[in-house]
Amino acid sequence: MINYIIQVILFQILFLAVYDFFLSKETFFIKNRWYLLSTPIVSFLLPLVKIPTFQKVVSQEYVVYLPEIVLSPEKVIQETSWYPSINYIDVLFSLGVVFFALLFITKLVKIILLIRSCKLDKKDGYTLVLIPNQTKAFSFFNYIFLGNNIPKSQKEQIIAHELVHSKQKHSLDLLLFEFLKIVMWFNPMIFIYQKRITLIHEYISDEVAAKSAPKENYINQLLSNFFQVENIAFINQFYKQTFIKKRIIMMTKNKSKKMNQLKYLLLIPVLGIMLFYTSCANKQESKEISASEKLLIQNQKIKEIELQNIILENKLLKDSIKKLKKEKFYVEKLSDYMKKKLFEEQKSNSKAFEDLGIVTKEERKEVSFMTIDKAPTFPSCDSGDKDCFHKMVQKHFVRNFDAEMPKKLGLSPGRKKVFIGFKVDYNGNVTDVVARAPHPKIKDEVIRVMNALPRMIPGEQDGKKVNVKYSIPFTLFVEDNTKNE
Repeated sequence: MINYIIQVILFQILFLAVYDFFLSKETFFIKNRWYLLSTPIVSFLLPLVKIPTFQKVVSQEYVVYLPEIVLSPEKVIQETSWYPSINYIDVLFSLGVVFFALLFITKLVKIILLIRSCKLDKKDGYTLVLIPNQTKAFSFFNYIFLGNNIPKSQKEQIIAHELVHSKQKHSLDLLLFEFLKIVMWFNPMIFIYQKRITLIHEYISDEVAAKSAPKENYINQLLSNFFQVENIAFINQFYKQTFIKKRIIMMTKNKSKKMNQLKYLLLIPVLGIMLFYTSCANKQESKEISASEKLLIQNQKIKEIELQNIILENKLLKDSIKKLKKEKFYVEKLSDYMKKKLFEEQKSNSKAFEDLGIVTKEERKEVSFMTIDKAPTFPSCDSGDKDCFHKMVQKHFVRNFDAEMPKKLGLSPGRKKVFIGFKVDYNGNVTDVVARAPHPKIKDEVIRVMNALPRMIPGEQDGKKVNVKYSIPFTLFVEDNTKNE
């Protein structure tokens, strides 16, 4: 989801850049209005478009995050969480949506109260709302709000201006961006879009209204008067000081040549680049957890708690686990138990791989192991058997890693994280083994063990052999030797 949002924002930045540099100075106001209305919507749709032809242009490399290898299962079991985790990003997003929704409703109620409390004068095609002791002038759909303190000589020109807003349904444009501001309140591009289209509305109304009177008189009226301005983003206001200079410049500017309309053709290569980018991006590995998957995770947590109680109550079982630890055989026995629990840590681990330089951000975005046609196969496993691959890699690691070596390095007791990355290339060879560890000797030992992996049967996608990158989080528990003395 975050990847989708980032793409939407980037596309909107690109569309706005094209508008500001090439189109904003032209007098094609109606076309610019539709440009500003359509491009933010297109930005939401483009990331969903995948063109297979583009996907085949770029060779794909897959990244897989294997289940974590853990030494000292007792301590892992004791760290089982008794409380459900909270997704603070979702909470923050929801609070933002509620806040901006309430802000919108408050402003809408303010307009409704003005309509109900002020004198109404129904005209042909619109309703004039007369606001006592005010110099406000703005419109909202077919309602034109006019302060009683505005001189009568100016009211006719203001009404003519606001009628253009009313007839061309400019309020609908502004409400669209109000809705987008609610659902994407964190996106600054939406606010910029709304400001741009508000200015376009004024250009359109000025162009029409100035035809009914000498243009010089209309400009002088803008310069010589100051009206109160409502702080409401989805109304069309006759007077907004920040726009006055730009409106006057545009009114005095010569009409753009029709040849300049060719600038809109810039959208063709821009859209092509965007489609190429979205099509080449693989589907995200992580999927939304369904209700059934959540239930499975809950059941697994219950089983973990039950196992914890058994371990704490049964001294014999505790001694048995310690014995398995000394024989370096416990991971194979507990791998099935740990598999689902450790899956929850894979997302945070994947970010850690990126921060440590083992996996780049681009590689992490291209994770798509779940959609690969045929995964690499460990020599003793059935073709494409992912679970068997994971188990055999873990088994190889436990059997070959010198578990006594970390105890001799003088490391502080506690949990130590090691990150391992390697690639099964299109020939089945294990290459590019990298690791980050709390001690150089541990790093060298990890690389030695992983380089000793046998040659695999390579993975395939669309009938072609492809490279597949793997990343394994490895947790090592260093005991406090002083307690044993």
